Amino acid sequence: MVWERRWHPLREEWVTVTSHRNSRPWSGSEISQVVTEQPAFDPDCYLCPGNTRVSGIANDSYKDVFVFDNDHPSFSLKAPTGLEASPGFYSSAPATGITRVVCYTPAHNLSLAELEESAIQNLFDCWARQTEELTSRPEIDHVFVFENKGEIIGVSNPHPHCQIYATSFVLKATETEVNAIRKYHEEHEKSLFREIINNELNDGRRVIVENEDALAFVPYFARFPYETYVVPKKTHQFIFELSGTERMALVQALKTVLVKFDNLWQMSFPYVLTLHQAPCDGAQYPQYHFHIQIHPPLRQPGLQKFLAGAELGGDTYLNDACPEETALELQAQPDVHYKEAG
Repeated sequence: MVWERRWHPLREEWVTVTSHRNSRPWSGSEISQVVTEQPAFDPDCYLCPGNTRVSGIANDSYKDVFVFDNDHPSFSLKAPTGLEASPGFYSSAPATGITRVVCYTPAHNLSLAELEESAIQNLFDCWARQTEELTSRPEIDHVFVFENKGEIIGVSNPHPHCQIYATSFVLKATETEVNAIRKYHEEHEKSLFREIINNELNDGRRVIVENEDALAFVPYFARFPYETYVVPKKTHQFIFELSGTERMALVQALKTVLVKFDNLWQMSFPYVLTLHQAPCDGAQYPQYHFHIQIHPPLRQPGLQKFLAGAELGGDTYLNDACPEETALELQAQPDVHYKEAG
């Protein structure tokens, strides 16, 4: 598929599919796939159990999921509120919020893809508890959970963990989705996300995993090669609203996707994983559909998908791979992690 534009309904923008460019000559640097075996416990790791973090605070000797307030927060409830008015037409506002770190497991050498389903379920339960607690706070308008995985993403600590940003404002991606979903419902009296799910199921070519209560697919409008959505089939605004059965279905779908990622190139696959939840700013968002987005940065083994002129300068995404083709690659991968398969 070449030179085709596809409409991204959640972002209300066009994505150009240029899959013929994925095989273009490349003389730049490549991402090394040399794997350094990590120990189960690293005495120099700030996130391992019992170790002292840079703040001087010692971690609990945790056996499961461990949560703590970020020692270097991007947002804080202590943000100054008495800001001087900016001159002219410029504006400023406090960067108020709560940021937390969630360690998935005490094992330094495991990734999310390698955890048992029960451990991932514990993590989902933690995400749900954290979201429910933070959304109940009047000073918080949005809770955003994300994992940055891999050195290519800029992660300096390989210990499996994610972050939670609970902010006094709504992050731009969610704000864009909310507006698109509201607009679509006003114009068509239909749920935009339900339309996406139904169309992916009816087409079927991009579906990676389906079970009774969850679905994983490479979206028709993917901006990145191997971009994948993992969604509950029923509409919920927040992760804590999912039933135990729905949560487990989502766990199984997510694990299968992550295992397939690793199996594709026999490596620990880097990505940015994000939980998209409705704002908690007092307004109602009945059409918003909680979901997980995964954005991998590689377009081929060792080759990064760079955001350059069109993306950063022109704010228009070029996908170097056809979503149907990348979905087919992932579908063909086994469900058992290559390390377990030997």
